[in-house]
Amino acid sequence: MLVSKIAMSQIMLPAYQGVVAKIPTVAVMSCPGLATVTDVDGNVYNTVLIGTQCWMASNLRVTKYNNGTLIPLDNSGGSTGDESTETWTARTSGARTVYAHNATNLATYGFLYNWYAATDTREICPAGWHVPSNAEWTTLTTFLGGLTVAGGKMKSTGTTYWNSPNTGATNLSGFSSLPGGVRFKGANGAFSNIRGFARFGSTSTTSTAAYFYQLDFDDINVTQGTCGTSCGHSVRCLKD
Repeated sequence: MLVSKIAMSQIMLPAYQGVVAKIPTVAVMSCPGLATVTDVDGNVYNTVLIGTQCWMASNLRVTKYNNGTLIPLDNSGGSTGDESTETWTARTSGARTVYAHNATNLATYGFLYNWYAATDTREICPAGWHVPSNAEWTTLTTFLGGLTVAGGKMKSTGTTYWNSPNTGATNLSGFSSLPGGVRFKGANGAFSNIRGFARFGSTSTTSTAAYFYQLDFDDINVTQGTCGTSCGHSVRCLKD
């Protein structure tokens, strides 16, 4: 098992009235026997073991389903995504888009996929992996201390990619979240909040919308919310 970032150790800290406290650090490890995973396009992703779950450590950027069928790329709306004729917002099948249709954003943050792509039976995650459900997101956030604090442990540190102040970002989990923003179903398909928040898709739905999990630049929590099934979110794959 590869320890990739923080060694397993203990930090000795002086405490109140001279008492010394031992605080264990978090060991960030790749998944046992599986340091990387490769998608159907040949993109290689590092893995990270968080609790008992094996996650990709970066956002998905695949262009095809596992059977080789192309996932349609939506370039409508110009750099703002704002459509005069609805294309993205009217979709009822799988599609992907790039924030502001900018190749640099793709390289950094990956594609934004709608719920239809995330749940297509041809599968967007590599074989043996899948897009997580609400229950699986809950397993992750619970292991990291709950929704009120897990976000800080999941966010990549610094302000190279995040807006300042990137509150409480420690990335102690190794999840290395990056703020790829969203493409809305409403608002004429507009892009919003790159650098401001990371929003990850779930396969779970209400009767009218799909769930997402969001990490913000100015907070340490994880927010669960819903957005229409045509909304574009970042995807993190989880090992079966």
